Amino acid sequence: MAAAVAVGGIEAASGRKGGNRRVIVGASLGNGLEIFDFTVYSFFATVIGKLYFPSDTAYGSLLMAVAVFGVGFVMRPLGSMVLGAYADRKGRKAAMLATIMLMGLGTALIAFAPTHEQIGVWAPILIIAGRLLQGFSAGGEVGAATTLLLESAGANQRGAFVSWQAISQGIAALLGASLGLLLTSVLSEDALYSWGWRVPFILGLLIVPVGVYIRRHIEETHVGSDSAAAKQAPVREMLTRHASDLVLGILMIMSGTVMVYIVLFYMPTYMMQTHHVAAPTAYLLNCLAAAVQIVAVYLSGKYVDRFKRSKRAMLFSIVAGMALSYPTFWMLGVPGHLWLAVAFRMLLIVAIGINMLTSTMLIVEALPRSVRATGVSMIYSFGVTIFGGSAQVVVTWLLKATGNPMAPAWYLIGMLAASLAATCVFQERRHA
Repeated sequence: MAAAVAVGGIEAASGRKGGNRRVIVGASLGNGLEIFDFTVYSFFATVIGKLYFPSDTAYGSLLMAVAVFGVGFVMRPLGSMVLGAYADRKGRKAAMLATIMLMGLGTALIAFAPTHEQIGVWAPILIIAGRLLQGFSAGGEVGAATTLLLESAGANQRGAFVSWQAISQGIAALLGASLGLLLTSVLSEDALYSWGWRVPFILGLLIVPVGVYIRRHIEETHVGSDSAAAKQAPVREMLTRHASDLVLGILMIMSGTVMVYIVLFYMPTYMMQTHHVAAPTAYLLNCLAAAVQIVAVYLSGKYVDRFKRSKRAMLFSIVAGMALSYPTFWMLGVPGHLWLAVAFRMLLIVAIGINMLTSTMLIVEALPRSVRATGVSMIYSFGVTIFGGSAQVVVTWLLKATGNPMAPAWYLIGMLAASLAATCVFQERRHA
């Protein structure tokens, strides 16, 4: 009998490990697909601009392309309220299945859209529709997936589990940059413009059926009750009972969002357009940056689980980001010192990794279970929409308007200062 109990214990432990892997992979795939698509779009913004948004100048096409990149963020708040509330009422699994299928549909529209030369004005409309669908689904994805990870973890595993939300972003950015490097190195310019840029989007579509299958087979962590309290709209509850958390959370998320979309996503374009760095070099550096981010997020999760000091680590990441922003952009313009700029950028990427994990942990642990998915979705979506969706457009415009290559650095420092103040005010708490 003792042997039977021992075997049963081993099988149960093995089952838990298998279940944990399923939860982590299932929760990470959708978020990874979102960042992969956004990364690829950002890297191929110049190509997409010329094919779908023809203009008299290359700058005009690029500006319209990055503006459409930002259009996808407009739907995030709506998606966060609709799909986040759905996750709090009907369960995390149901919401996550909906988000990954909607995300796949948006990706397909972009991957197979005919160009402006082929169908005229309908071409940019299809690209915009794809970005709107991606934005709507992404609005609910982060909240549902992050809460599932937190609620599936043990008391001393929360940081490790939630870290996969950000690790998946780093892996996706790494894959996107790697594909950009490969395609720009191997293909001719004609091939890149005719079909090569579509390849990453088509590959991203292959993730959808895998994600749907895995998400159907993970365990649910929350089912809404029929009590009067549970029937209150989660969105209304967030706006009334948790308004301060909502506002401060948005300002906190701003720091990591602005750093990610400027330092990680926009910088390859900035390096190529402003300092004429070769495209393969810019993509290779982004591969290195994504790898550094993955390691930084992973170690941050371990730190949080051991020391329970999310807020302290968060404050450190913001101060480090402010200190490193100016020298990173300045050294990019110093001839013969690209390696030094890369070294400073890698340190900045470490700060981003720490920030992504700790900001998420502070917010998701502070919210009660009944509104957790809605709250995380709304905070993340409004923060990313306001500050992430506008980041590339703002810095592109600032560079043109001022002629100052340091404009992105000053913008970044200002945003980080506001986020630092909000983090100092935010109260760190840990709901069950």
